[in-house]
Amino acid sequence: MLATKIQETCHLTGEFRLRSGRVATEYFDKYRFEADPVLLDEVGAALAGLVPAYAEVLAGLEMGGIAVVTALGRHTGLPCAFVRKIAKEYGTRRLAEGADLAGRRVVIVEDVVTSGGQIAISTRQLRDLGAIVDTALCVIDRQEGGAEALAADGIALRALLTRADLEAARSAG
Repeated sequence: MLATKIQETCHLTGEFRLRSGRVATEYFDKYRFEADPVLLDEVGAALAGLVPAYAEVLAGLEMGGIAVVTALGRHTGLPCAFVRKIAKEYGTRRLAEGADLAGRRVVIVEDVVTSGGQIAISTRQLRDLGAIVDTALCVIDRQEGGAEALAADGIALRALLTRADLEAARSAG
């Protein structure tokens, strides 16, 4: 049911230039489920079941992971941190804002995983700051090698939905 709602909300057709430069006739706009407060709350509630019992802090990655981690924190009661791609150069000059991470079991939260590259980069940075990170959660795993790449960095990926789930929802609809 949730896969169907996300698929119906986010699947677009038309002509879309991708980051790679390739042109596609279909596009998945993940920000549409993140911008829908009712659907985002459903995602947070469903994702809460994937949070390991040992988790002390949830760390959402800029940009899409921020909305997801906020919804997830509401359902788990766990404190949240908001992780930038690079530390800001003013104010606190911190990479991660919000909850303190040093010495704590931190679970990375992302919206969509493709290669897992940003999770791997952010995990290394958070580990350098003293966080204990071995798990990442995502709403959607595009099943393009991200889980395997993260495993090589000692990070287990837990996905609420996969590309296959969304394709099945589209076929059923």
